[in-house]
Amino acid sequence: MKALAKERLIFALDVDSFAEAEKWVRQLHRQVGLFKVGKQLFTRCGPQVVEMVRREGGSVFLDLKYHDIPNTVAMATVEACRLGVRMVNVHALGGREMMTRTVAEVDRVAPRGHAERPLLLAVTILTSSTEATLQEIGIDRSVREMVPRLAKMAQEAGMDGVVASPQEVDLIRAACGPDFAIVTPGVRPGFASLDDQKRVTTPGEAITAGADYLVIGRPISAAADPVAAAELILDEMSAALQAR
Repeated sequence: MKALAKERLIFALDVDSFAEAEKWVRQLHRQVGLFKVGKQLFTRCGPQVVEMVRREGGSVFLDLKYHDIPNTVAMATVEACRLGVRMVNVHALGGREMMTRTVAEVDRVAPRGHAERPLLLAVTILTSSTEATLQEIGIDRSVREMVPRLAKMAQEAGMDGVVASPQEVDLIRAACGPDFAIVTPGVRPGFASLDDQKRVTTPGEAITAGADYLVIGRPISAAADPVAAAELILDEMSAALQAR
């Protein structure tokens, strides 16, 4: 069960240099299934950092949250496929046409079942967002209404899953069924601080609720012993998977 937990644990490479990213990949590749490469690291290092993770035996979740006109997002996602990433995401707020076009272009170069096809994910509402955040930008629906609404739209557009707070996993499962992938950031074990996340839960709670993958960064990287912290998280995930 611990091997399954490892495949579902994503470490956030939220660092600002190639050397530091390489250090973390080498240190944690036995505990972590995927490494999340986000905007900061990709902007600094480019595709070379993806190549490094793969060379070291890791898989990549390319977390760039593409949000632009449909053709631009579709073509960017195709290039992500060519990099050999295992997951890539777009922002669901970009709309149905953007996601549908993206799926169609990926289907063309890497059909379902193709070894180079990544999991296509749509971001729903950021875990740092609150009801006040949504109201400020003109969305008068609640987070708990918006998340399943966006998830269902992503599913209908052909996306493989969503990125969402663990607190909305039950709503997504009700809207999209058991086979729609859910990747959850905003996960904090009991020994870690909340940092800037607002809608959070523990690894065990997230798995029990039905999350498929957990994105965890600072609770591991800021620990006195990062490997031991990752092992504690894997133990908690394993117990929850066993009980599910």
